[in-house]
Amino acid sequence: MATTPSLPRTSAEVAQEAQHPLAPANAYAIPIRTTMLGLLGVALVALGGTGAGATLKRDPLIADTTLSWIRYGHGHDLATMILYLGLGLVIWAWIRLGRLIRWGQVSTFAVLVAIAAWTLPLLFAPPLFSKDIYSYLAQGQLALTGFDPYAIGPAVLQSTLSENVSWVWQHTPAPYGPLFILVAKAVVWATNASVVGGVVAMRLVLAGGLVLLCWALPGLARHLGGRADVALWLAAANPLILIHLIGGAHNDMLMVGLMAAGVLLVLDRRHVLGFALVALAFSVKATAVVVIPFLVWVWAARLDGDQRKRFKKAVGGGAVVFVGVFVACTLVAGVSLGWIPALRSSSMIINWLSIPSAIGDFVRMVVNWFVRVDGGIFLGVARALGSILLLWIAWKQWRAAKDGGPEAIRRAAITMLAVALLSPATLPWYFSWPLALAAGLAWTTGGLVVISLASVFLLLVTFPNGDTALYSWGFLTFALAVSIVAARSLVRPDPFGLSSRYE
Repeated sequence: MATTPSLPRTSAEVAQEAQHPLAPANAYAIPIRTTMLGLLGVALVALGGTGAGATLKRDPLIADTTLSWIRYGHGHDLATMILYLGLGLVIWAWIRLGRLIRWGQVSTFAVLVAIAAWTLPLLFAPPLFSKDIYSYLAQGQLALTGFDPYAIGPAVLQSTLSENVSWVWQHTPAPYGPLFILVAKAVVWATNASVVGGVVAMRLVLAGGLVLLCWALPGLARHLGGRADVALWLAAANPLILIHLIGGAHNDMLMVGLMAAGVLLVLDRRHVLGFALVALAFSVKATAVVVIPFLVWVWAARLDGDQRKRFKKAVGGGAVVFVGVFVACTLVAGVSLGWIPALRSSSMIINWLSIPSAIGDFVRMVVNWFVRVDGGIFLGVARALGSILLLWIAWKQWRAAKDGGPEAIRRAAITMLAVALLSPATLPWYFSWPLALAAGLAWTTGGLVVISLASVFLLLVTFPNGDTALYSWGFLTFALAVSIVAARSLVRPDPFGLSSRYE
């Protein structure tokens, strides 16, 4: 992903794209072949996921039926092949759609149709590339049965929901905000603690976040100087978003949707409602708070008086709204603030997507070639230095955003990218945070190529059952090769030079 999300489009690039030989389509034209290609892909992903995804230990829809073979041996291998075939088709369709957008062949409406078509099969698929949905449901059951999900882990339930939670999180308190605990509690109640019903119901709730994101992106592009169709393609039609946040059923989808909508409302001068939505996003997942200081500058720039007075007014108004909404969510959910210290639980995740964790782990490995030393020392020091660097970047970006306006949102996107890269733990879908804010910026062709490469690579670095592929070097080499071909295909329909004509 590009270090600077906002890359200005040159007049030469605009002219070059405008001169493409294909004539622009009308506002409601839909690229049927590309849309159906992606639909076939997600359908195959969903089908393959029944055997190769993050499946249940005892699936009532599969167990003791003639379909149970798909979970074992050659059946599992076949399911995996089908899933990856579908994934390849989804990537192909997304890149094709991106080319059509660059050439001006499709409208925003066509992108929205593609997003809807590619989302629908994922709503009813087994969990894909993650088991986190089982943790969400178990945490909701904890709250529903009177336990404090911020004090204990799902293991105490000994229920159908808790038995499917990854062993890593069995004894870990919930690190999510009160609004999400309330949502999870409601889903478990409405589905009578059904695992299958709970997965589908939770996905429908999270799809509301996708709807909010699709509503917000065109407005963000209007304010930030980008294009609505490009923004929707980057941050909503992106397989990284659809497969991981909808297929994987991550609550980041709800947080990102609320955050993007809140930012748009603030830019539209509906400051109170905008801050309220960002507070709701924070009440789902804490990361959303990063954008609040930047929105204060946007609000302050529109008030009367000198800069200090305007800043104080904006801070006061924003704090009242933000704290008020958060307190209301906490009271309605009937929980404490225990989720804030529980945020430390993510530090158990160690992978090289987090730059500090990668450096600490690498130094540990090198040192242990010569002498045996506790590796936790290197990891702790690297993460501490990473946190200091993150605070410095956030401070510099915040100070540079003091004039408010669209520049403040660009700076917020850069800071959110720094959060994803420099946090103690980083997972592939964390990059949806900066992408949601940056998608509305004006992107050069080179920037779109980089984002395409990064998105496809991040999509592939997790195995369908939720295990990480980040240390399977042969697989990573293959994933990088696929990502390079996909990114090159965005600007060259025939990357291998097999044909001289456009598709």
